[in-house]
Amino acid sequence: MRKIAILNQKGGVGKTTTTVNLAAALAETGLRICVVDMDPQSHATLHLGVTPQSSESTVYQVLLGQRAISDVCQQLQDNLWLVGSHIDLAAAEVELAGVVGRELILRDALAPIENRFDYLLIDCPPSLSVLKINALAAVDEVFIPLQPHFLALHGLSKLLETIDLVALRLNERLILCGVILCMYESGTRLAAEVTRDVESFFDESQGHDTPWSNARAYQTRIRRNIRLAEAPSFGQSILEYAPQSAGAADYRELAREFLAKFGALPVEENGQIPRRRELPVAAGQ
Repeated sequence: MRKIAILNQKGGVGKTTTTVNLAAALAETGLRICVVDMDPQSHATLHLGVTPQSSESTVYQVLLGQRAISDVCQQLQDNLWLVGSHIDLAAAEVELAGVVGRELILRDALAPIENRFDYLLIDCPPSLSVLKINALAAVDEVFIPLQPHFLALHGLSKLLETIDLVALRLNERLILCGVILCMYESGTRLAAEVTRDVESFFDESQGHDTPWSNARAYQTRIRRNIRLAEAPSFGQSILEYAPQSAGAADYRELAREFLAKFGALPVEENGQIPRRRELPVAAGQ
């Protein structure tokens, strides 16, 4: 099972949107996917159509040692599971303050389900807390959704510092796999400039002894798309809510690029790799 944390300390950049819709797109290929919502705001949980009624069946109980993760992992549809969140998770920082090894609780809790899934995606909270550190200590790779704005570039350097620190002290396996450009507006000069800056940074990092030495910006751009903003209010992924939209096409293409990168593309009976459907849609649809 590949374990991946999706994080950004800046809100509103497409972190939860990417976690949920990439998970749905991967599940659509036949892979078994589990989403873990580590954000007390529970946005990934809500996005997937689950209303947190109490903390009794969420990751909060797992972190406190009251429930096994297999007990709170619920199947939502074919090939897609969720370990949900609840607002009570915000109290974990205080409640775990005196626990020895508190940064490694999630890593140990995931061990019993190691062979149940192909990929596990963790939606991380924006703040640097024991919850985010638990996520980074438990996974192998990190993805960073990035809005192509100047302030997002500034935040990227802070994120890299966090990843480097966790890799040094808690999780030597941890690497940054790549940056996913979200809310992309291809017609703007700013988007093009930020994209060049990100690509240049990773080009210059090649061969250096850092967790991001092999990272790249994904070629798939997640275009700004109103359907992506609407889907969470219906408790559906974009593939369910608007399967013919540009947003659905972009996340299917991202899943395809993701699997090609990891050498795990599913193959059709004729031996061909399935390609995304070409959709005659505008970016806003």
